[in-house]
Formats: sequence, C-alpha cells, structure tokens
Amino acid sequence: MPFDTTSCPRFRLGVSLKMYFGYQHTLSWCRQIADIAVRHDAIHHRMAELFVMPSYPTLPVAHDIFASTHVAIGAQDLSIHEHGAFTGEVGAPMLAELGCAYVEIGHAERRRHFGETEDSIAVKTANAIRSGLTPVLCIGESEAGDVESASRACIEQFESAVSKSPTPLSESAMILAYEPHWAIGSSQPAPHHHIAGVCHRLRQHVVDLSGVSVIYGGSAGPGLLTSIHAHSDGLFLGRFVHEPSALTTILDEVLAIHERLPRTR
Repeated sequence: MPFDTTSCPRFRLGVSLKMYFGYQHTLSWCRQIADIAVRHDAIHHRMAELFVMPSYPTLPVAHDIFASTHVAIGAQDLSIHEHGAFTGEVGAPMLAELGCAYVEIGHAERRRHFGETEDSIAVKTANAIRSGLTPVLCIGESEAGDVESASRACIEQFESAVSKSPTPLSESAMILAYEPHWAIGSSQPAPHHHIAGVCHRLRQHVVDLSGVSVIYGGSAGPGLLTSIHAHSDGLFLGRFVHEPSALTTILDEVLAIHERLPRTR
C-alpha cells in the first residue's frame, strides 16, 4: 500500500560539509545526493526533510543541482552585518537571494576558533530571521556531564541567541542542533540516553513554539535515530555522509521507523 504520512512525524536531516571538499568534489557530491533524494521513498514521501550546507562558493550551483528535488540548501555561517564595507563577509540578505533556506549559527568551532560570543550569535540569529532564513542554532555543553547540567547550558544558549529576535518566537522557524562540544569529531556520539534526555528537555522548553525543531549532531551515524527518535526531530550529519551512499543508510532507517509507527489507511 502507498505510504500515508499524515499521522507520522517528519524528520529533519541536515548535512554540513564544513571545508572538507574542494569545489568540484562538492558539486559531484551534491549531484549524487540529489539522485538519492529523487529516488528514495523517505524523501519522496516527505518522511524526511533534507538540507545541505556546502561552502559559500558552491551555493549557487548547489541550489541549481537540488532545484528539482526536495532538498534545501543552507550556509554554514553569516555575517553580523547585513550590508556595507565589511571585506570578506557574507550577509543574510545575500544568502536569501542565493536561495538559501537555512543558515548554521553558533557552531562550537566558530565559538572556539573564531571567538564568536553569545552577543554575536544573537545578532546573527536576528539577521537570519529578518531575512527569512531558518537558523540552525548549534547549542551544547563544553564538557561531559549529566543531562540536567547539559540541558541548562543548552537552554541558556538558546535564550541568549533569540534575545534580539525581530519577531516573536511563536512566529519564527528554527532548528536547535544539540551538539555536545566534547562529542564533535569523535568516533562515537554521546551516549544515547544522554542525547535523548537533553533533546527531551529542549523539546519541553520549546513545546509552545511550533516552528522550533530539535535535532542531534556530534558524530551522528546509523542506529542513532532509531534509538532517540521519540525525543528528537532528526539528525545533523557530518563526515559519516561524506560517502553519499551512506545517506541511504540513514534514509532506510527513517523508512523503518515509519513502518513501525501507526498510520491511517
């Protein structure tokens, strides 16, 4: 029987390529991902929404590659400025003009290597919302600890990031990407019970904000979504999907999850 997803949740799957690939490699990867997206039932039947964040120079061509698919594109960063004499910067209005739907904000690497502060993250979040971009706000604790302390740190980062929002949060779309800093780049994600606990508390915190989703990043891979899907809206993927065929593994997992959920006939 055809899939009926009217009573099933839709997962969000994001991929950030960081600066791992060159220009042509990025475009080749995007073409392979587009081919998977066109053919796979999880995307075709909208069980999963996929967004891809390649490097700035590839955004226009990536947008064209994904134009006939359900895949959206996003940028890995944006300037605190929207226009003006700011050499080397890229503002939110241009990203929107290029066709970006999403923009990543506040990643742990930006905080650690480029000195991003809570104030600059709040400004970037406001700029993104003002230009109609959906912020993918990266939040997470610096050191391993318990669920309660991690949740408090994440909620504080979220509240700080939206403190300058130009519109009420009830009217804004946003993705909270929970990425414990100590798990980024490791061989394994954080323990599943820890991820589920923190994502559950984040969901509780934003329960009245229908446009806000909670996903997990930080060495995410196969089997994780199956374990945490009751508490998370999806995954933020990294090096695991550098081989495009690995995305099929995650999408197959989405199908399997939906097969086990109640569906209307």
